[in-house]
Amino acid sequence: MRILIIDGQGGGIGSRLVGLLRPRLPEGCELLCAGTNSLATNAMLKAGAARGATGEHAICYNAQRAGLILGPIGVILANGIMGEVSPAMAAAVSGAECVKILIPSPSCGALIAGTEDCRLEEYLRRAVGLALQELEKQGFPPV
Repeated sequence: MRILIIDGQGGGIGSRLVGLLRPRLPEGCELLCAGTNSLATNAMLKAGAARGATGEHAICYNAQRAGLILGPIGVILANGIMGEVSPAMAAAVSGAECVKILIPSPSCGALIAGTEDCRLEEYLRRAVGLALQELEKQGFPPV
């Protein structure tokens, strides 16, 4: 299964997701990353993503082939992440048929009713937990 982590700016959220998720991935899962810019992509690759790509086309292409997508909520918002997410990127990610696990962030200009105010690290741990639950549902037992 292809797991895609998407991020922008400096790749801080994406690199933390890679670092937390990679050691816990079941066999048969490939951890890929796509950044809105090369700085974000390089941060996720340094954190341990198997392969990475950068830019609008890379995000649109890989979102359609992913079995699971993780990233900040701004990846589904046109002009999200301070304008780094184009409308085409947002449409591709939000329209992907796979499950998407999104990290809430007030800096993206979207507040999610029903989420509690947590530190970023807690949101990241919860996202990894949800990803592992989703993988188990799809037949990939936990490590």
